[in-house]
Amino acid sequence: MEAAMKNICLLVAFLVILGVAQFDGAYGAGECGKSNPDTEAWKLAPCAAAAQDANAAVSSKCCSQVKRIGQNPSCLCAVMLSNTAKTSGVKPEVALTIPKRCNIADRPVGYKCGAYTLP
Repeated sequence: MEAAMKNICLLVAFLVILGVAQFDGAYGAGECGKSNPDTEAWKLAPCAAAAQDANAAVSSKCCSQVKRIGQNPSCLCAVMLSNTAKTSGVKPEVALTIPKRCNIADRPVGYKCGAYTLP
């Protein structure tokens, strides 16, 4: 009886530890790794005008940031559709054209960002 109770206690302890380990894993990296898409959106401040007007010139600073963030298409989408981008007046359908306007050769063409597709 004592051995059975000890085994049950060990099993319960193991399950608790396993549960905590699994629970902790749920808060891993998101679309932009450990960075928040809203934080990454601030790094695209040089793109503000180009993200609101399809005819606006795209600066080299903007292109370099888009190229860096664009290495991870899901992060680029999350940034361009973030609350920070929305509140700053970014038009997603225009913002998603920036990689093409920057002539980034290895851009994620055809990648779906919500209801939008990267051209």
